[in-house]
Amino acid sequence: MNIAKSPVAQPRSSVLATNKVLRNTYSLLSLTLLFSAAVAGVSMMLNLPHPGLLISLAGYFGLLFLTSKLRNSGLGILAVFALTGFMGYSLGPILNQYLAMTNGPTTVMTALGGTGVIFLGLSAYALTTRKDFSFMGGFLMVGILVAFLGGLGALFFEMPLLSLAVSAMFVLLMSGLILYETSNIIHGGETNYIMATVTLYVSIYNLFLSLLQLLTAFSSDGE
Repeated sequence: MNIAKSPVAQPRSSVLATNKVLRNTYSLLSLTLLFSAAVAGVSMMLNLPHPGLLISLAGYFGLLFLTSKLRNSGLGILAVFALTGFMGYSLGPILNQYLAMTNGPTTVMTALGGTGVIFLGLSAYALTTRKDFSFMGGFLMVGILVAFLGGLGALFFEMPLLSLAVSAMFVLLMSGLILYETSNIIHGGETNYIMATVTLYVSIYNLFLSLLQLLTAFSSDGE
C-alpha cells in the first residue's frame, strides 16, 4: 500500500511546497514594495540628495550579497528590507526630478500604472499557462550584463540615444525576468522565497525607471 501511494504523495508534496513559496514570495514582495514606497516618500519630502552612482552601486550589490548570504535565515528578511529600503531612498531624489517637470506627475503615474499592468499581466500569464521559461535564463543573464554596461557607457559618455536604447532593452529584459522567475518558482527551480522576492522586486524597480525614462523622452519634457 505504501508503494502504491508514494507516486501520488510526492507530486502533492511538491505542489504544496511550490504554493508555499509563491504565497511567501508575493506576501514579502507586497511588504517590501510598500516599505520601499514609504522610504521613497520620506526621501522626497525631506528632499534628500541622491547618494550618487558609486554609493548606489556599492549599496545595492553589498546588500544584495548580504541578502544572498542570509537567505536561509530569519535575518535574510531584514536584509531584504534593508536592500529595498535603500533602493527606495535612492528613488526619492529621482522622482523629485521627474515631478519638477511640466508633465512630471502624469508621466510618473503613467509609468507606475504601466509597471503594474505589465507585472500583473506577465505573472498571471506564467501562473495560468504554467509554461516553462527556464530556457530564457542564459539570454537574460547576458542581456542584463550588456544593458548594464551600456547604461554605464551612456552615462559616462553622455549619449542620450544609447541611454534610451538601454531603457528599451531593460523594459524587455525585466519583463522576461518576471516570466522567468515566476516560472522558476512554479516548476521548483526557485525554492527560496527571499531570493525570489529580491528578483521580482528588482525587476519591478528597473521596469518602472526604464518606462519613466522612455515616457519622459517621448513627452514634451523630453524635447
